[in-house]
Amino acid sequence: MQERHLYEYAVIRVVPRVEREEFFNVGVVLYCKSKGFLKVKYAIHELKFQGFCTGMELSELEEYLRTFGKIAEGGKEGGPIGQLPAAERFRWLTATRSTVIQTSGIHPGLTADPEKKLEQLYRELVI
Repeated sequence: MQERHLYEYAVIRVVPRVEREEFFNVGVVLYCKSKGFLKVKYAIHELKFQGFCTGMELSELEEYLRTFGKIAEGGKEGGPIGQLPAAERFRWLTATRSTVIQTSGIHPGLTADPEKKLEQLYRELVI
């Protein structure tokens, strides 16, 4: 029997007009401390974006999401936040904010394979 590890995840949302509180899911961020795993997976569906995000450039949203990914990966490419330990990067990525990119609350679970779990959550919650 494979050992299962505690993980935490949040759904990444686009909130084009914060005052309306409408959003659509574009990705997932998953953290598993015991496996040293922190990763973001996202995709922007262009037709949904065009219908939902009037007045916003697709390239702007793509840049925001790339930055999320760089912070999750860690290192200098992620700027000062990217150089923090993984747990702190995850907490920063999932902090409550009033911006165009927001995350859901954090949800826990158990998995033997964080990468597979990230893919599963992405399929279920984003695609």
